[in-house]
Amino acid sequence: MDIFNLVSFLGIFVLAGLAWLCSNRKRVVNWRVVAWGIGLQLVIALFIFVVPAGRKAFLLVNTIVVKVLESAVAGSTFLFGRLALPPGAVNASGETSLGYFLIFQALPTIIFFAALVSALYYLRVMPLLVKFFARVFSRSMRVSGAESLCVSSEIFVGVESSLVVRPYLQDMTRSELVTIMTAGMATIASSVLATYVIFLQRLLPTIAGHLVSASFLAAPAALVMSKLVFPETEKPKTLGLNVQPHYDREDNLITALINGSNAGLRLLGGIAAMLMAFLGLLALIDLVLGWFGGHLNSWLGWHVQWSLKSFLGYVFYPLTLIIGVPPVDAWEIAKVIGERTVATELVSYQHLADLMAKGALVHARSALVASYALCGFAHVASLAVFVGGYSALVPGRVKDISRLAFRALLAATLACLMTAAVAGTFLTRGSILIGK
Repeated sequence: MDIFNLVSFLGIFVLAGLAWLCSNRKRVVNWRVVAWGIGLQLVIALFIFVVPAGRKAFLLVNTIVVKVLESAVAGSTFLFGRLALPPGAVNASGETSLGYFLIFQALPTIIFFAALVSALYYLRVMPLLVKFFARVFSRSMRVSGAESLCVSSEIFVGVESSLVVRPYLQDMTRSELVTIMTAGMATIASSVLATYVIFLQRLLPTIAGHLVSASFLAAPAALVMSKLVFPETEKPKTLGLNVQPHYDREDNLITALINGSNAGLRLLGGIAAMLMAFLGLLALIDLVLGWFGGHLNSWLGWHVQWSLKSFLGYVFYPLTLIIGVPPVDAWEIAKVIGERTVATELVSYQHLADLMAKGALVHARSALVASYALCGFAHVASLAVFVGGYSALVPGRVKDISRLAFRALLAATLACLMTAAVAGTFLTRGSILIGK
């Protein structure tokens, strides 16, 4: 273990301390949740990164995801031809790629994976996995059955995970609401995981396995951070109960695939629209900041970078050091992590890939720790999605949901950083999981 592993390990507890400082009720924190949540993360990471069987399982999962991803691009290649070929690739006809196009090469995989998850729900594979992890969380951490079920579901799917606990949403405590929103923003959906793999696979061959492991680590991290930021002060109705997932099973497999594909298409359209709107607004903000800051720099002799990304980089710089990113790479990684809060993780993953491609990062460790920190929907756009989604399901709780949303975003951001710190604790030089 080198110094950066130790920094990452200490960073786990520093981040938990920051969450406690932001707590609305510091004296009523359930420390069992915190201890078990951190312990589960360390055990999972220890198995993945240290135990030989865990490393083999990790590499197997990485291979499976990559092979499935190769199948996923078959449809987009058929529809878009050379436009769907990644840079440097050649198709069966000998035609070469025309370059990189996000809309043709990465985003279409969302439709495939949405259909795949829908099929796994129909085949009852997904409900079994969700119930297994829900039981682990509820028994070890003593959290309510409803919130543990929702958090478990969010390991695999996105905002639609709220549907599995729909009958219980109206009677949830405020702490439970914070927890399920936190978990939703601290995790990613399997339907978009493939997009991030496409960004980084050429540079980090084992990235698929890392993102899958990040998804599992994020669930207990979300429980820890949410219960620190907003501790439970009421008695949940499903405390100590094994809650069954509520979902509408399709009539047959074909219907499941069709409905899953349609849902994926709507998700793809929403992501594309969000990217165009948010990136345009960010460019406008940077234009105003650049004009104003340029005049200040000339008057006062400063050399400050006036952009929203740079300002967020200053905010996240100490946190980037805390999770174990080497100082030589910390500034660039801090800007990427900070950018995620306003520009979505999709943009940040792409910029992380750009940094690696340009050789701007000295340590391979930096990119891997960053990939864990970015593995979540902890950004402003997602906040709007989750608040809108939950409010539509339980209109009577709109005030509670809107008031608690920013606390959930804070907890989710800290949970993503904790996930990175846990991974950073076990990432060592020469590890086969680094992929170098």
